[in-house]
Amino acid sequence: MEPEIVVDPGVRLPGVAPGQVWVVGAVVLDVEGRAFVQFRSARRRLFPCTWDVVGGHVEHGETVVQALRREIAEETGWVLRRVVRDLGTSTWEAGDGIVRHAADFVVEVEGDLSRPELEWEKHPRFAWVGADGLSLLMENRAPGDTAVHDVVARALGRPGWS
Repeated sequence: MEPEIVVDPGVRLPGVAPGQVWVVGAVVLDVEGRAFVQFRSARRRLFPCTWDVVGGHVEHGETVVQALRREIAEETGWVLRRVVRDLGTSTWEAGDGIVRHAADFVVEVEGDLSRPELEWEKHPRFAWVGADGLSLLMENRAPGDTAVHDVVARALGRPGWS
């Protein structure tokens, strides 16, 4: 049996309606208050060679929390323990005609944060980004594509990004 995941009071978890495409994003913070990000390989169909937070699509029959648990385990080997704060939802389309709804969260995980078990073919490198390193998240992004930057900035509590 999977351990229970704590969802803090005030965290809004969107419902996933049939026919909608949802993605989840998990911002993991270390003890120094830096956010974990990973670099998407050149082979990725969407947003190749850009930085991203942990996350992915909500599969059929999953809740948002179940998708967070699965994506965190698949992409890092860490175990989701707590959903601390929701960072909001957005709706976007990546030029492929698919409308996606995204929900992003600050989470706490269990595991060795210094040794994520990356899916190396999808994410060949990772970094821990503090407020002074947010510009890294704009690397190879199209002008105006600030979604990942903005989510991480909100997670770090940067003024103007609440």
